[in-house]
Amino acid sequence: MKPSYLSIVFIFGMLITAVISIINCSTTGIQRSREATTTMTAMDNGIKLLVVQLDATGASLNELTKPDNSDVEKAFYLFKDNVSKIENMEKDFAKHADEMNARGKDYFEEWEKEGDNYKNPRIQALSDERRSKLVGIYGDIATTSIGVRDHFKTYVSDLKEIEKYLSNDLTPKGIESIAPISGKVVHDGGKLKSEIQDIQIAIQKVRIEMSQTAN
Repeated sequence: MKPSYLSIVFIFGMLITAVISIINCSTTGIQRSREATTTMTAMDNGIKLLVVQLDATGASLNELTKPDNSDVEKAFYLFKDNVSKIENMEKDFAKHADEMNARGKDYFEEWEKEGDNYKNPRIQALSDERRSKLVGIYGDIATTSIGVRDHFKTYVSDLKEIEKYLSNDLTPKGIESIAPISGKVVHDGGKLKSEIQDIQIAIQKVRIEMSQTAN
């Protein structure tokens, strides 16, 4: 008995659905990888701008607290503007760090689930080894980010309090009295810059590892 036209269409439709399902499953990991690397790229770009702003903020605070500054009001408003910029960047940094950690967690958790489907033990071992390496590098970023975020918040808080203090006492005595504290804050900004650059190096390392383009 020959199959009817409707039954042939039905079978063909089932085959197409199965193929589409297989394709979707095979591209899920690629999509998650792309999302993770896109988030890392955004954070990397943000860090590049942040490093420049940290230098500008420290320089403006040093200029403001110079004993021989001939225009302290102009220096103060430049410093105030830099504080506002670095405060916004601190919020962006925390946001991007949260997004990057979330994307990474999703990517590696799903990879681990899919890795359980390998029947070939050699492929299973390769998958586990590769995932473990990337998890380790990605984990370093997450761990470092926690400490950096705390330092960043403290740094911004200190800058805002210096700004508040000088807005009430922008006199030679007021500037002289705050100079030792401001000097430490500038130093802290340098340390923060170094810590953030360490994160940037780690991000670039993961991006290279996860890149779909040969280097």
